[in-house]
Amino acid sequence: MAVSRRRLAAVVATATLTAGLATGCDTVGKALDCVHTADSIADSVTDLQQAVESAANDPNQADASLDSIEKNLGKIGDKTDNAEVNKAVDDLNKAVGNVRTAIKNGDRTPDVSPVTDAAGELTKVCTK
Repeated sequence: MAVSRRRLAAVVATATLTAGLATGCDTVGKALDCVHTADSIADSVTDLQQAVESAANDPNQADASLDSIEKNLGKIGDKTDNAEVNKAVDDLNKAVGNVRTAIKNGDRTPDVSPVTDAAGELTKVCTK
């Protein structure tokens, strides 16, 4: 259930126009930061899915994708005081941690659907 870039771009454009009409520039800037970072996370989640599918060839690729997601989550957490966004960030961090633990414990094909679901929720709350 990867978030498509085109769909996300359309949602971002709509959210930006709506937010721009209803709020001040600072709020719009924070929302855009959240959306851009959520977009980066969506790319990392796609990379993670591909890395898990080819884990036998390069097990380090999954770690790199998880690192990228965690780095981007830190960016969002630092820029928002929105409770919904913070909860979505926490949920995604937990899902990433679970996948990382599964890989450490030898699972070559961990279930990444909780990461995908949490990333979708983050995108949703960023575009409200």
